[in-house]
Amino acid sequence: MMRYDLQSTSPQGGARQMLHFAEEQIRACGPRVINELRTGKPSGIRIILPVLALIFILTGCGGDGGAADTTTSAPSSSSSSTSAAGSVFVIVMENRNYDQALAAPYTASLASQYAVANDYHAVGHPSGPNYLALTSGSTWGMDMSTGDKYRELPSGEDIGSELTSAGVPWKAYMEDMGPDGCFDTSGSYGLNHNPFAWYGGQCPSNVVDFSQLDTDLAGDTPNFVWITPNNCNDTDKCGVSTGDQWLGEEVPKIMDSAAWKDNGVLYIVWDEDDDKKSTINRVPLIVVAPNLKSHQTDVHYDHYSLLATIEDRLGVERLGESVNAQPIEDLS
Repeated sequence: MMRYDLQSTSPQGGARQMLHFAEEQIRACGPRVINELRTGKPSGIRIILPVLALIFILTGCGGDGGAADTTTSAPSSSSSSTSAAGSVFVIVMENRNYDQALAAPYTASLASQYAVANDYHAVGHPSGPNYLALTSGSTWGMDMSTGDKYRELPSGEDIGSELTSAGVPWKAYMEDMGPDGCFDTSGSYGLNHNPFAWYGGQCPSNVVDFSQLDTDLAGDTPNFVWITPNNCNDTDKCGVSTGDQWLGEEVPKIMDSAAWKDNGVLYIVWDEDDDKKSTINRVPLIVVAPNLKSHQTDVHYDHYSLLATIEDRLGVERLGESVNAQPIEDLS
């Protein structure tokens, strides 16, 4: 077999030797490749394709007949103009129906300036099943007859576990969570408002005290941010005006962050209405995003719809009832 000299001082001479080598390879391997293509075992292509590529490079074949084009084409307009989704923020408020929540001035201003779902519904009573539905697509059989006292649920079947497995950064910020973590309810923090502690019966390291949020907003903000106010600020134990004031203090901080400004989105939702006997369970969902024009939708949505929307946006598989839920696309 002929050998070629890569150190040849003559570019033409070196190229000529490489062409001769390529021709030898084609003559030797050509029949074998044809036979292997017929039998469905084309291992010889691993040899012949680099040789053909070499000939195309040296002769300029496949182009306009001149020298090989070494420029890199620019990405298509569709790929270059598509921006990656920013962080997803979720704030879960408590126990107010649509009219009650939107009667508060700051909350009403957000709904007016951005987008609101007029026919959005919680999926049950009391609070617990709604938090589970928002994070796993299931109420796990919890309702008023069972109550929402803490119990361990199977691990790995919630959005937090999905994001962890997919390598997507996330955190759940719990206001006034005790110093010992998820199971420390010594303050005004409610374990039944922290769904992530239910899956697998342990407190994920992603669940942190709300006091860390300001630092994360100014620095490395996770892709998924869940926020649970304390039992007063979420209006569970205090009035609507208290929750409205809290939102008026905290939402502007989110909107001032790069994570929100760079194609992020904030969902503010109420877990359930204030009537435990209600089967309508109509609550507001407010969507706040950069450049979002003021509008409303009368399409019927629920907590499974919101979960599906978040899962689709973050690129993870849908869980439970969210598989068949209609994502919220007319509020973006």
